[in-house]
Amino acid sequence: MSAPRKRIGGYDLIEPLDQGGMGVVHLAIQPELERHVVIKSLRKDLVQNKEIDERFRREAEAAGRVHHQNVVTVYDCFSWRGERYIAQEYVDGADLDMALRVVRRVAPSVAALLALELARGLEAIHERDIVHRDLKPSNVLLGKGGEVKIADFGIALEGTGERLTRMGYAVGTPPYMSPEQLLGERVDQRSDVFAFGVLLYEMAVGEPPFPEVDPECDDALIKRIQAERYHALRRRNPEALRWLSKLVRHCLRPKPGKRPQLMSEVRAVLERRLGYPAPADCRREIANWLHEQSVFEPVENETVLAPRPLPKARRRLLPRIPLKVAAVFAFCAVLITSAVWAQRRGLVSMPDLSALTPPRAASSEYALVSFGATPWARVTIDEGTSFLAPTEQPIELSPGSHRVAFEHPEFGRVERSIDVEAGETRTLSHSFRR
Repeated sequence: MSAPRKRIGGYDLIEPLDQGGMGVVHLAIQPELERHVVIKSLRKDLVQNKEIDERFRREAEAAGRVHHQNVVTVYDCFSWRGERYIAQEYVDGADLDMALRVVRRVAPSVAALLALELARGLEAIHERDIVHRDLKPSNVLLGKGGEVKIADFGIALEGTGERLTRMGYAVGTPPYMSPEQLLGERVDQRSDVFAFGVLLYEMAVGEPPFPEVDPECDDALIKRIQAERYHALRRRNPEALRWLSKLVRHCLRPKPGKRPQLMSEVRAVLERRLGYPAPADCRREIANWLHEQSVFEPVENETVLAPRPLPKARRRLLPRIPLKVAAVFAFCAVLITSAVWAQRRGLVSMPDLSALTPPRAASSEYALVSFGATPWARVTIDEGTSFLAPTEQPIELSPGSHRVAFEHPEFGRVERSIDVEAGETRTLSHSFRR
């Protein structure tokens, strides 16, 4: 007969997962909801340290404000017999650090998908006016179903809150810190953009661009970062995607003003290059690759997702065409653009061409949904996939309920819900009114 489990608050501890200087991390179960959770504790003696105790509380508060599929969910923050605890989502899998120790490098296409999922999560974090400040492989969790989740908000900084660190005092993990963070200067979301570039480089190459100690260079870490002294990504890995190498170089600029200013810019580049894959497609491809590379050991009776090709990304270059033909195309483009501009402002109405386009058959696993908007809108599905409507082609959605937001810079934001079944074809539209 097994010994009774230790109970903390409303959770039964199963086994320790990790132990550090701050406390112990346990796998636990919440009996009332029959779900596994992770319990992080802060040692009793550290509770008396106001700065550490406040940082622990801020971790729960910051993570608890972000609700996104690419960010670990915090369920609760509570005290029990003199110790402080955080209860958060359990991700059954491994972290990116462990995965890189197994595979060393990530396949170029999979690295791009991982980057897209990370960008989506970081964008949600930044929208809450939070700077993570400690983005590194051990803080990126990979689930067996292909989930990618950002964890550990221990040193996160709120843009509107009081600072927990003094100016001139650097906090973070050096190989992943931006130069302004290393110097203890004020940081913003562009510092996370820098760390994102370091992560993407490490996934493609196998090590970060700026190791703490570089045997090839005696200069200090901060000097190497400021001088952009690192090996080009494609020099270290010729198989890396050329556009991905360019994106990394852009993120690793030493001056914040030279980097992408918003994570949404990075996310938009990745989506466009990858053909706007849905989160479900990203998870499927990532899960298959992780299982193929034996990052996760196969378990009896465990379901492994079957491969499914992603939509093809758009080609970067157009074939060379004669100058006269190009002039005709340009003239037609001007006419079409003018007509669309007039239609969106209600000056003219566009003819319905749907009858001329053969309908696309719905997949047996997904539903096909066409999105319409008057005059137009940016559509966001489940706080993840984003695109402009009206759409030229239907969007594949997994069966179930989805939250859809229609947003227009002049008319505001409207949220709708839609329930779809596999194999069906639907249309969801919204008309804005002044």
